[in-house]
Amino acid sequence: MQCVAAAALAALLAPATARADAGLARERHCLNCHAVQRKMVGPSVRDIAARYGRSGNAVVPVLAAKVRQGGSGAWGAVAMPSHPQLTQAEAETLVRWMLAHR
Repeated sequence: MQCVAAAALAALLAPATARADAGLARERHCLNCHAVQRKMVGPSVRDIAARYGRSGNAVVPVLAAKVRQGGSGAWGAVAMPSHPQLTQAEAETLVRWMLAHR
């Protein structure tokens, strides 16, 4: 019975976490260039998750640093600007949220 209650609690908490991370993505303007399901200026969140999602936790700080520093070439000719206003923790939260969309 406790196992069922724990699973139910986890199921209730997971959507709230996803919404909070989507809120951070909106607040930090990520969704101005990245839609969840379709390419915009940058790749979709789902395409990012498909490429990097199987890499495990080791890729999270690497991608978070890339978000903060910006870059070009990984997804074509359009460069992603740097986002130094993000803390490393915020960038890692955003990356984990994106990778959860696989």
